[in-house]
Amino acid sequence: MKPVDTIFDANVRASIPIVTAALVSRFGNFADCEDAVQEALLDATVTWAREGRPRDVRGWLLTAARRRYIDAVRSDAARRGREERDAALDRQDAEVRDEDDSLALLVLCCHPALQPQAQVALTLRAVCGLSTAQVAAAYYVSEATMAQRITRAKRAIDADGRRFGLPGAAELEGRAGSVRTALYLMFNEGYAPRDGGSAVHAELVTESIRLTRLLHAALPRDAETMALLALMLLTDARTGARSDAEGALIALPDQDRALWDRNELSEGRRHAAAALAAGPASPLVIEAGIAAVHAAAADAGSTDWRQILALYDVLVRVDDGPAARLGRVVAVGMADGPLAGLAELSELEADPRLAGSHRVLSVKAALLERSGAFDAARAAYAEARDRAGNDAERAWLAHRVEQLGGSTAPPQASPQTSQPTEREG
Repeated sequence: MKPVDTIFDANVRASIPIVTAALVSRFGNFADCEDAVQEALLDATVTWAREGRPRDVRGWLLTAARRRYIDAVRSDAARRGREERDAALDRQDAEVRDEDDSLALLVLCCHPALQPQAQVALTLRAVCGLSTAQVAAAYYVSEATMAQRITRAKRAIDADGRRFGLPGAAELEGRAGSVRTALYLMFNEGYAPRDGGSAVHAELVTESIRLTRLLHAALPRDAETMALLALMLLTDARTGARSDAEGALIALPDQDRALWDRNELSEGRRHAAAALAAGPASPLVIEAGIAAVHAAAADAGSTDWRQILALYDVLVRVDDGPAARLGRVVAVGMADGPLAGLAELSELEADPRLAGSHRVLSVKAALLERSGAFDAARAAYAEARDRAGNDAERAWLAHRVEQLGGSTAPPQASPQTSQPTEREG
């Protein structure tokens, strides 16, 4: 039997929201339709592994999901009084349309009745096709707990009685903030997983970019959406240089920039420039600008840290969150020297929102290393290693500990060595 990962490739995952949307459009009950699609995916793992993947993946999944839906409704009809709906099931006119309804499904998952965390969890399952267990792992909760949350979220949407379909421009603009939040969190979970053995969950990265493109197409003049797409593209462009052949992480300053995706860099910088021109200077727009400055540098040594620091100065005025402040610490350390960065970090370490964060410790370790305090840097790297949840990050941090082990001289590494993920810098 073929492993599930080889069966559910990117093309299959792209079919999941389309099939789900077709069922919801036909039958109207989001909760039961989404459950039926999940059951169809389980059927596929068995049938396709045994018989091979069908030529018409979408048609196969739609047929299987429709049968699952009909069976579930019919078995429940007597208890729940669904005679009228059950009778309507004789019509077999649900079909996969040529148009992609993924954005409509995404907007539905980001229903205003749901909390942001529930919106993202439901999006990961219904739009991206992740299992409940995978979504639960992303949130550090049990599968049973996540199943309850997802069920409540789906029921809340159905209770609202909202009809399926992409809303008008005014309503879409009003909901776009929630959609962008879900997409940004999805991308971050894919690009820098909080847990697990992989440096990148490629399917989440790919799907979040695809969905953001759909939102941009629907709102082409929206600066926030342009900025989000730019940020994703400019970050994802580095993926090919972010780890070596064994999967070990490579810090941003040490990456081979010839391996960066030039098409994504070009498109990302174009969207970032458009977003900055359209304004206003929102956090997303500024973050895209910072990523664009990194992308413009031919090598680490030519990075314009003064410009990056100036952008961070603006960012912390409009977003005083811990991630923005930590990013500014990195910029200060690069523009004004490691001692200046450590002075900034000493104030940030008292922020309770960053208590126990391995990223704070890894930034501190890098600054200490650059200042020549190798023993203190080694201790900070070791503590960061012990607190990190991702195996790839732990391995990178362990390597820094080993490089600094018992040394009183600088290790053989880039003078700009920083934390393994480049989100803060």
